[in-house]
Amino acid sequence: MSLPEAHISSLIVQVSPEHLEETKKRIEAFDEAEIYGVSDIGKIVVVLVTQAEGFITDVIEKINNMPGVLGASMVYHQIDSGTDTGIDTNKNNLAPDDGYSVSEEQV
Repeated sequence: MSLPEAHISSLIVQVSPEHLEETKKRIEAFDEAEIYGVSDIGKIVVVLVTQAEGFITDVIEKINNMPGVLGASMVYHQIDSGTDTGIDTNKNNLAPDDGYSVSEEQV
């Protein structure tokens, strides 16, 4: 049995300070988004947890189109997926397969 993938990514959103509160509210409206940090000069750290990679680019596009947003950039992306291959990975002196694998990508 295979578990669904989980895509965890973080974004830096640069926004005009006068639009900061409005932008935070709009970002928080996304079910999969959580704000982890905000600076008074207009930077917002956003973490997304989704089951599909395509959702990440959709959210970035929507944030980039919000009033006052100067830019949104993904700075981290990790894919967690459960695997159950039935293959004995210990034959090659590898760590035992616990059915969980992680792939990371920093951008």
